[in-house]
Amino acid sequence: MPERLSAREMLALVADADSFRELPAPDGESPPDGPLGWQGYDASRARATARTGERESVVCGTASVEGTRAVLISFEFGFLGGSLGGRTGDRLEAAYTHARAHRLPVVPLIATGGSRMQEGMLALTQLQRVARQSALTREAGLPQIAVLRDPTTGGGWATLGAGADVVLALPTAQVGFAGSRVRPPGTDPTAYTAESQLAAGSADAVVDPAELKHTLGTWLGLLAGRGAGAGAAPTGAGSGPQPDAAAGAPAGASTPADVRPPEPAPVPFALGAAGVPPSGWEAVVRARAGERPRARAYLDAYFRRRVLISGDRCGGVDADGMLCGFGERDGRTVAYAAQTGAATRPAGYRTAARLIRLADRLGIPVLTLVDTPGAANDAEAERQGAGAAIAEVFGAVAAARVPVTTLVIGEGGSGGALALAAPGNTWATPDSYFSVIAPELAAAILKRPPEEVEATADQLRIRPQDLVELGVIRGIADRPPARVTSPPPPA
Repeated sequence: MPERLSAREMLALVADADSFRELPAPDGESPPDGPLGWQGYDASRARATARTGERESVVCGTASVEGTRAVLISFEFGFLGGSLGGRTGDRLEAAYTHARAHRLPVVPLIATGGSRMQEGMLALTQLQRVARQSALTREAGLPQIAVLRDPTTGGGWATLGAGADVVLALPTAQVGFAGSRVRPPGTDPTAYTAESQLAAGSADAVVDPAELKHTLGTWLGLLAGRGAGAGAAPTGAGSGPQPDAAAGAPAGASTPADVRPPEPAPVPFALGAAGVPPSGWEAVVRARAGERPRARAYLDAYFRRRVLISGDRCGGVDADGMLCGFGERDGRTVAYAAQTGAATRPAGYRTAARLIRLADRLGIPVLTLVDTPGAANDAEAERQGAGAAIAEVFGAVAAARVPVTTLVIGEGGSGGALALAAPGNTWATPDSYFSVIAPELAAAILKRPPEEVEATADQLRIRPQDLVELGVIRGIADRPPARVTSPPPPA
């Protein structure tokens, strides 16, 4: 069992020195022994206060984390198991209301066993209050980043935890809807851990306590710091070809009248082969070359720092096929969804859709990198809802109010690639192609012999220059400028 820090020890772990300011507790006292008249409830609370020094199971306040201000909600597990009761709900509602009034992100530091038995259904309905506050905060365009401590179970996990935009967890923490005392006999306890939730796509990262402040500070800086959100300063010089601000915005999309849409993400430089391919088949050969730069190389070159989100929040992870997250580019935040060259699985598409929707709520421009031979089409992919997952991405891109910029960096295989492509704002590298289907499969469908595959590739007009001429893409990405070096000093 991991070490359990108190609420204030947890605050001291993540907050900048002397920055925490506790919010005043809402007025009002509950009736004797609580709303149900549960005999001995007042005595239990008094003992909890004597043991922890707290008057409720949460401590709420504002603090800075590596320079970014936030509302922090820290659970005190020593106070009746960190359970949620009516007065807990009062404090949580006040904290979220303060966050919206002051445009601050919310960080729940969760350690709870769930709803408080001594308050019965009135305790359980606090989850509805919490869900409402979370929804209002989401609508206000403010990020919520949860930290899962030991334990995070019951309604606290199902609202404050799993309902957050980003979910971080401490190693080996017990995490699950069912607490240890109410699970079926013989249940595998390893299914109820932070690591299992990460593997199942329900958490974004497991973070060592020594790294938590830096990790949380990085997330807050990217999602709520100076460079995040609508109205961020335009990117400066030194980027590749630039889309205009209107490109990529769907027809009929609107943004609030008092919010300026962010500048589009700049187009990355092309890192691979120079010069356009002479034939369609040569475009395919270049895109499939093992030495061609892939998504990680592009992301490393593009961002000063970046963080990953993980999982589709419904049981799936596609770490081999899709990389999603947020990064810093020229002092501002850009979201990214990048295919890695493998066949993209349903969980990858759902994670990308999740990323695009989150970026849209926060007013952060999106960069997508297209590189896949196509969507995974095996039986398991169909059972996992491949069509519905691809539809989610098409819908997320189409509905986005923030600009989406796309660069095809390798294979653009059919609808599994097109789903990530921004209409009217897609670019391509010289070592890429985009096709209705792979040339080999096109030849098979047309009942052509294998020796006609190369000719079919030419007929499909899949080269970058063909795509420009056809109006499918806006242009071909530039190569990085040559690095100028000073001549050596005279001897």
